[in-house]
Amino acid sequence: MNSHLQFDFTVNKSDNTINVKREFAAELALVWAAWTQPELLDLWWAPKPYHTRTKSMDFRPGGRWHYSMIGPNKEVHWCMAEYHSVEPGRGFTGLDAFCDEAGNINAAFPRSLWTIQFIDQGDSTLVEIKIKYQQLADLEKIIEMGFREGFTAALQNLDQYIAAQFKLRQQMRTDTRARVCTYLNFPGNTEEAFRFYQSVFRKEFVAPGIQRFGQLPTEPGQPPIAETVRDMVLHVELPITANHILMGTDAPKEMGFTVTAGNNMHISIEPETREEAKRLFNELSAGGNISMPLQDMFWGAYFGSFTDRYGINWMVNCLAK
Repeated sequence: MNSHLQFDFTVNKSDNTINVKREFAAELALVWAAWTQPELLDLWWAPKPYHTRTKSMDFRPGGRWHYSMIGPNKEVHWCMAEYHSVEPGRGFTGLDAFCDEAGNINAAFPRSLWTIQFIDQGDSTLVEIKIKYQQLADLEKIIEMGFREGFTAALQNLDQYIAAQFKLRQQMRTDTRARVCTYLNFPGNTEEAFRFYQSVFRKEFVAPGIQRFGQLPTEPGQPPIAETVRDMVLHVELPITANHILMGTDAPKEMGFTVTAGNNMHISIEPETREEAKRLFNELSAGGNISMPLQDMFWGAYFGSFTDRYGINWMVNCLAK
């Protein structure tokens, strides 16, 4: 986490609450999406070395998010969030609990009411979180279980991966000419795959070449990149036939990813104008499933992603203002 960003964590035993204020160096739309879309929540919600896997999510009043936290030894802990209210772009409330795989609440652990508000600060977003327990003993039990440390680490996951991923993409894309790329995700063998593609197409990687997680500077107060991830590929681009670009990244399990056939490849369209980006996004996504609505992103692009009605994954990424 950037040391200049606000982060306050306080415990108030007089009303059995935990109060957190956490600022993110991203626009409101992106931060809201990260808290409300299962594909993004699965990337950061669990503190390392755990990772989150959503079973189902219905983000609306009366809906539920049913998910598991999976540990390094494959142990599985099931959780449930029951949404009470939702104000798009502003906040939501919900009741949190431990449960089993079928969604039955585990009464041995205390439940908590979460109230989360999002405050637009222009280039950054402040998230204010109030977590209330019924009894002081419940609050103390959660604190004793290491909630502060675990939640702090989880919030840092969001900073670390998203900022790193798109910082390097912006460095490697210096003009706004239209192009179409194919974006590939691998579970840890991106370099092996791209060395193979390079030998076949006999082309050089786009400068500055293979970028690795370990090359990223760590902000003060931010946890270092895990040793098992440091040498993995953060981003690489290779021109192939007719200058079509293959882009690739490692999506390691240490960061909460599960790469499977179907989520490992996207067609990435980079139009010259925002108008064309909007047209392509709206027409291609009709009847499909939008994973991230088209919106201005903090790395300077007008970006959205979706799976079309035929099951094909797309990204639209426009750098024009």
